[in-house]
Amino acid sequence: MDMDLKGDLVSLDAELLQLSEVSPFALKANPYLAQELFEQWLSLPEANRLVKSLVNDAKEGVPLNVPGNASSPNASTSNSVPSMFPAGSAPPLSPRSSSGSPRITKQRAGPSSLGSPLKVLSEPVKEMIPQFYFQNGCPPPKELKERCLFRINQFFYGHTDGLQIKEFKAVTKEICKLPSFFSTVLFRKIDVNCTGFVTRDAFVDFWVNGYMLTLDLATQIFTIMKQPDRRYLKQDDFKSVLRELLATHPGLEFLQTTPEFQERYAETVIYRIFYYINRAGNGHLTLRELKRGNLITAMQHADEEEDINKVLRYFSYEHFYVIYCKFWELDTDHDFLIDKENLIRYGNHALTYRIVDRIFSQIPRKFTSNVEGKMGYEDFVYFILAEEDKSSEPSLEYWFKCIDLDGNGVVTRNEMQFFYEEQLHRMECMAQEPVLFEDILCQIIDMIGPENESYFTLLDMKASKLSGSVFNILFNLNKFIAFETRDPFLIRQERENPTLTEWDRFAHREYIRLSMEEDVEDASNGSAEVWDESLEAPF
Repeated sequence: MDMDLKGDLVSLDAELLQLSEVSPFALKANPYLAQELFEQWLSLPEANRLVKSLVNDAKEGVPLNVPGNASSPNASTSNSVPSMFPAGSAPPLSPRSSSGSPRITKQRAGPSSLGSPLKVLSEPVKEMIPQFYFQNGCPPPKELKERCLFRINQFFYGHTDGLQIKEFKAVTKEICKLPSFFSTVLFRKIDVNCTGFVTRDAFVDFWVNGYMLTLDLATQIFTIMKQPDRRYLKQDDFKSVLRELLATHPGLEFLQTTPEFQERYAETVIYRIFYYINRAGNGHLTLRELKRGNLITAMQHADEEEDINKVLRYFSYEHFYVIYCKFWELDTDHDFLIDKENLIRYGNHALTYRIVDRIFSQIPRKFTSNVEGKMGYEDFVYFILAEEDKSSEPSLEYWFKCIDLDGNGVVTRNEMQFFYEEQLHRMECMAQEPVLFEDILCQIIDMIGPENESYFTLLDMKASKLSGSVFNILFNLNKFIAFETRDPFLIRQERENPTLTEWDRFAHREYIRLSMEEDVEDASNGSAEVWDESLEAPF
């Protein structure tokens, strides 16, 4: 019997001997010592009886109950494996810190279900990873869902047939926390069958069960406005929202008697949104672009502010007034198109012919007018925003494309000189003291500080706060002269209002000028009531 056991247990793991008095490293370093110790252990009467008992139990099919088996709850700690050393005679282990002790750091797998103390199988533990991706959005927490349902029940109480569109604004504002002028588009998004009613169950299915409740505000607005088969917003998607804004905002109430100007206002707001937000310039406004921009904040501001002119981003009526009147001044035949000769008059002939040629070559942006050699109203909005606020990134990209003659992504000395030559000629014609290009180039290098002084990149331009002045030096004579003779009073004003952009200051000045001119015209006509649409400006 003893020989049989020894033959079956030739292969052993030194750690499975469970000899607490001997270091496992000592046994692994000397396998012959481990074999001798194992044979000596088998020769002990207690060990022999234990092994025989285990073998007999295994033959009879009795569940094994061995010392050290973590799977046996009834295992007794008193039936320990007989020790190789007499009590108290075990040699001391070398002192180790708790962090470096292999007894502490090494996790030994528990015995397998076979119950053998000499051969233990390591069983992998399956760790449950909680779901972190939800295709339709994260489900709302139970508490948030219950609180929302309670509020929904309050608003829909007594309306068994559902809410009509005029009653739905409170739901949009109070429950969805959306700007109130999203009421109509949200109503129609839920009322897919055009019944004229939104029931409680339909709203719960869309807002709560559709997981809209847990989305961020930008994603909610994007989802509500976009068409089901698209992953982006187009200009037409904003029209219904702006129609409701025009119909409900107290600051735009005066436009209700002139629907043609309501339409122009809405178009201008949309063009401004896409100019600043749609950085790809493809007319497809993505969710990523929407989140990176400031449109959501501007929408919330417009919903809370009664004076629409205080909403400087996108929605200001005064800004629309300036843009439209500037376009009207240039469009002498009022066919809603502008040619080169019209645009050259912009800003009291401030621009050079060479830069106007580049604009009409459609290098910075393709025209949407679909008329050869003509710029439409949308194209003009992009132009005037780029011209009057050269501190913005869209403007820097617009003008960089204009002066990058070969389109290789860098502006060289020769390309700058090409545009500055006309500026120099104009200064001579105006009896201004000419500034040589070599001097101007040194000044530009100091202003921009490019990585390589032999050329300028778009990144160089974006990294400098004086890039707009560089463009003015090259092709806008009036602003170039103004830059050379800067008024300290204006500089102090800019520092006092750092939140105002160049466009904000320009629009404010121009609105005052245009308003005064209109007052003078009204006074000269003898009545503010006189209106000749064919001759006068549209306001």
